[in-house]
Amino acid sequence: MLNTHAALIYGMVLTSAADKDMTDNELRVIGDIVRTLPVFRDFNIDDLPKVASACVELLDEGLDKAIALIDASLSPRLKETAYAIACDVAAADGPLGQEELRLLELMRHGLKIDRLTAAAIERGTRARFTVA
Repeated sequence: MLNTHAALIYGMVLTSAADKDMTDNELRVIGDIVRTLPVFRDFNIDDLPKVASACVELLDEGLDKAIALIDASLSPRLKETAYAIACDVAAADGPLGQEELRLLELMRHGLKIDRLTAAAIERGTRARFTVA
């Protein structure tokens, strides 16, 4: 089991790594989320690189295992939060590629988020990340 902070961070790191390219924009969004969301209020930002590295190591054991670990580590009320912040990371670089879309689909199923709720979260992300 992971602690809540690690589980949420793992979801963001998995999303960033989905296309095999963790971009500066994605890493900036992860940092911004950890610094600003209330759920991370008591998280030490200096621990972020260590938690992210542990997630990358876990990927060697498979994506399904990583998502199952995130699911098992989060309370039901934080699973939507995990999906929402993963969507924000995916949107950091503009239009989503097939790898990111597939990862989000796997996360949605793994976290047991219903399609209507996921669509609302995705629409909110799209609204926040739309540029003129």
